[in-house]
Amino acid sequence: MATRARATGGKRSPRANKTRTPRPQPRGLLEQLAEGPVICAEGYLFEFERRGYLQAGAYVPEIVLERPDLVEALHREFVHAGSDVVEAFTYYAHRAKLKMVGRERDLATINHTALRIAKKVARSTGTLLAGDICNTTIYDPGDPKAQKQARRIFDEQIGWAVEAGVDFIVAETYAFGSEALLALEAIRRSGRSAVVTLAIPRDGTTREGWTVADACRRLEAAGAAVVGLNCARGPATMLPLLREIRAAVTCHVAALPVPYRTTPAEPVFQSLSDASRPHNRAFPTALDPFLCSRDEIAEFATEARALDVRYLGVCCGAGPHHIRSLAEALGRRPPASRFSPDMSKHILFGSDKRLWQTNLEYGRQTYGAAGSASR
Repeated sequence: MATRARATGGKRSPRANKTRTPRPQPRGLLEQLAEGPVICAEGYLFEFERRGYLQAGAYVPEIVLERPDLVEALHREFVHAGSDVVEAFTYYAHRAKLKMVGRERDLATINHTALRIAKKVARSTGTLLAGDICNTTIYDPGDPKAQKQARRIFDEQIGWAVEAGVDFIVAETYAFGSEALLALEAIRRSGRSAVVTLAIPRDGTTREGWTVADACRRLEAAGAAVVGLNCARGPATMLPLLREIRAAVTCHVAALPVPYRTTPAEPVFQSLSDASRPHNRAFPTALDPFLCSRDEIAEFATEARALDVRYLGVCCGAGPHHIRSLAEALGRRPPASRFSPDMSKHILFGSDKRLWQTNLEYGRQTYGAAGSASR
């Protein structure tokens, strides 16, 4: 210290005197929902599978342990695109799924690591931090032993999430309404607010046969702060169910579709067909031809918002560009909007006066371009 003082004339450097001002904590989930939409990006499993860091089939988030830097980067990309929530990547990081890939011994480590990464990003960006639990894959409403195992899974992951200081907990992708209720019961014991979302199968009811409206009424009555849908269904086949939910409950409603063009005949992305594929099934690695455009995601956001659905996002298959389009449809300008499309500058289809007219004429003659697109 004496040497440093002599080198600076006995004065501390300006840098040494600086103290970092802590970023203010965000308002709570319910406070934000009371004022308007909250955006939550999901879709980590499919994004990392596409990039070659996670295996389709088991869908266990081993990347959390092997490349935590990439997990942090994707969290930041989603926030940059407009997500208000950093959801810890603990989907399928539970005992039953880790056992499938021989990594049950990593159970605590993968959860602690995912939560630490998410907390770092949330606290540095002023966004909400969400814990995440999901369908256990072993639940059976008629088997008390399976229910006991599911409770253990929920309690373990919720305990670690609470230790990490999450703002609320997401319980997601339940085809069994009774499993969602079991998850909600465990969250309620923790004292955290719960967002509970169902993945409604092809026939339009839960696996017990509950209607979506009945399932969500039960969840609201049991204390969920937000109820709704995620995964399985694309925008076109989720919207009709959202109308039923909105009419059935008074709490906030969630909608996080997959970004795929599901239809009334094929209402979930697991049912999308491709004659060139084994068993005529496009799911999960041949879904590319069914991918929604960013404009379709924006249209969904507008329609869902008109129903007063306030907890919004996109699930499996989503990329940051989908989240940006959703945010912009809600009237926002996230940092990523700086680079939103501006086709007025395009070499063939633009309208900017600085463009070379010969190229614009070529574009009109060759492609029938209007020559004045802004997006």
